[in-house]
Amino acid sequence: MPAEAIRKVVIVGGGTAGWMCAAALSRVLDLQQVAVTLVESDDIRTIGVGEATIPTLRDFNRLLGIDEADFVRKTQGTFKLGIQFDGWGQLDESYIHPFGSFGLDRPEVRFHQMWLKLRALEEGVGDISDYNLSLVAARLNRFNPPGNKGLLSTLRHAYHLDANLYGLYLREYAEARGVNRLQGTITGVTQGDDGFVNSVVLSDGRHLDGELFIDCSGFRALLIEDTLKAGYVDWSQWLPCDRAIAVPSESTGPLRPYTCAMADEAGWRWRIPLQHRMGNGYVYSSAYLDDEAAKQRLLATLEGQPLAEPRQLKFKAGHRRKLWEKNVVAIGLSGGFLEPLESTSIHLIQMGIARLLLLFPDKDFKPALREEFNRLSLLEYEQIRDFIILHYKATRRDDSAFWRYCRDMKIPDSLQQKFDLFRAGGRIIRFKDELFAENSWLAVMLGQGIIPEGYDPVADSIPVDEMRTAILTFKAAVLKTAQSLPEHAAYIASNCQGEVAKFK
Repeated sequence: MPAEAIRKVVIVGGGTAGWMCAAALSRVLDLQQVAVTLVESDDIRTIGVGEATIPTLRDFNRLLGIDEADFVRKTQGTFKLGIQFDGWGQLDESYIHPFGSFGLDRPEVRFHQMWLKLRALEEGVGDISDYNLSLVAARLNRFNPPGNKGLLSTLRHAYHLDANLYGLYLREYAEARGVNRLQGTITGVTQGDDGFVNSVVLSDGRHLDGELFIDCSGFRALLIEDTLKAGYVDWSQWLPCDRAIAVPSESTGPLRPYTCAMADEAGWRWRIPLQHRMGNGYVYSSAYLDDEAAKQRLLATLEGQPLAEPRQLKFKAGHRRKLWEKNVVAIGLSGGFLEPLESTSIHLIQMGIARLLLLFPDKDFKPALREEFNRLSLLEYEQIRDFIILHYKATRRDDSAFWRYCRDMKIPDSLQQKFDLFRAGGRIIRFKDELFAENSWLAVMLGQGIIPEGYDPVADSIPVDEMRTAILTFKAAVLKTAQSLPEHAAYIASNCQGEVAKFK
């Protein structure tokens, strides 16, 4: 006989992770048949600093049927075409890791291989950044949604958003569809003889029973770690930053359609433009910089006046050994943390939800479902880990002990293989389901000065004059198209400006 279906789902914790889970479950499950309850405490402050996203969030919003303009308006959001990295290769260097593709591939050879050949021949093709529409538009502070054909179809975008407002937006969405919110502080957990969680106990004595528990309790990891002792894999030998200080400030200057990540003495600072304020932070290693010095450095580099007191976070890069243990699934910070350098925190929440829905259990909780969830989750963590490590390892800076450590550290074999293949001839080999596409690896490696020693010999089959003409024609078309787009601020003002937005 088939196993009995899950009838009670309990989400422990709100914030971005909790309400993303609640919204997705309310969209996919029949809440007349499955009771979904989210318990959160008004006394526990959410992290709420993850304000930059990647294009996959558009897929999540489409699943929910969310209108983009309404979403951007109500989260005081702006649009994001990529990330600008300042000082990562050398102190005076800057590049943008954009969304979207570089150039046009041919059936027989990648675009960047043709560019590498012409560059080696000194054919005046310029920087590879000139061949990506998202990147060129970002440099010009211009934005328009992707078109259906031609160059405009190569545009890709994500969002900058107020994470707290996004949580409230999803809460309204989920509650309207039948999710029950319970306000309270969890002070205990009950378990059965098999170790499965039976209920969480609130400070007023109430017991909230459930069959499937989703742990969205953040770094506290109330169920997955405090209760079930899932264990933790520490990656601080490769990702040594273990602190962050965040502070909002007044918006000044143009409304940029990109995130800024500025390398600093012992880590890096972020700058994220929203409609109503600027998000700022400093991610750093406490082994190389003390907390007070980091705070003063952040405050000294703000573009506008601070709007609140700086807030500090402590973390350890890595993940739970098991993100699904017994009848508890960890989503978000309870499952692991990778610093926000490439804006992957909300994506990891989203993918955890997607995997849970794909492998949604019955009451018998077949081990195969848990094992596959954990296998896929840990693989994704490792793949994203390698891409983030790349930024640190590919530095040529030697101005501080922190950067010398990063430059000289031994890296995972999986990343070393990518380094070696790219240096040998510009090859980029990736798993089919890997988050960061070939264009992302290309942008960061070239942006930080890793120049291949050669190029794919297949490029020699194309006449040089034909190749040069095609590439330079494409370059001109990219610039012309980018210049024709509206100013980023003007697009928002016309389509999705929030009520309290103030920007120039």
